[in-house]
Amino acid sequence: MFVDTENKYIWKNGSFERWNDSNVHILSHTLHYGTGVFEGVRAYKTNNGPAIFRLSDHTKRLFDAASKISISIPFSESELNLAQCETLEKNNLKEGYLRPIVYLGNEGLGLRAKDLSVNVAIAAWEWPSYMDPEAKEKGISVMKSSHKQYENPLHSGNKIIGTYFSNTMALHEALDNGADEAIMLDKNGYISEGSGENIFIVKDGHMYTPTTDHCLNGITRQSVIQIAKDLNLQVKEKNLDYDELLNADEAFFTGTAVEITPISKLDNNLINNGSRGEITKQLQEKFQEIISGHDKFYQSWLTFIK
Repeated sequence: MFVDTENKYIWKNGSFERWNDSNVHILSHTLHYGTGVFEGVRAYKTNNGPAIFRLSDHTKRLFDAASKISISIPFSESELNLAQCETLEKNNLKEGYLRPIVYLGNEGLGLRAKDLSVNVAIAAWEWPSYMDPEAKEKGISVMKSSHKQYENPLHSGNKIIGTYFSNTMALHEALDNGADEAIMLDKNGYISEGSGENIFIVKDGHMYTPTTDHCLNGITRQSVIQIAKDLNLQVKEKNLDYDELLNADEAFFTGTAVEITPISKLDNNLINNGSRGEITKQLQEKFQEIISGHDKFYQSWLTFIK
């Protein structure tokens, strides 16, 4: 995934260091106990230069998640917004993926460790496509995972480092069984999300998506809901069961990595006729207009790198 790391830089605690020289101590508290938070952010090429999609919203969520596990980030939101812009620029990227991460230091180890340093780092790299580019049109296959989403909304609703092992296991299970992604259920047996994506279905011209009781309220999820409403499409948040997904007219994932990607097959069963639906295509086209800077109505969602 990474190219030419010799000439890349990572922002850490207020200054840049060479990518290949960056490291974390083996006794970092976060490495052992998962006490940290992160974000996934995308920047896109536009006619006016690189633009980061919904930067402030991602940074705000980073701070919200940190506060929920009692981590006080030693920078302001505006400072980290600027640092992400500078990281993109420092690495000469016209588009790419940004990974801000907040982690605790190695001054003490054990669950009772207190007064640990809070470290912040930002990496950026090229991100041409998370999946096969053809997936945006042909769709992907998914399988119901045996790994359920966390019962605790604190875990499922925030990007907390230590809570992602179930998602990783779910994805690996799907890949090992020939699927592209996993569908995770919540404690009540309703559809929660993919291993790292939110999910929508379309039935009889109406859009439905799970409530955020047991899934992340993704930034792309929020964006798609707003875009759909602006296009006069009806969107409802509700508990979705397996059969509703199986019998949907259309289904798709949303997320920073996958953007808007159709789901064509569930447990080897075609969803509808197994092709991308018209509403999914409509949303994809509008989303592409927005992230490329061609739709001025959503200009506030883009932070341009001057």
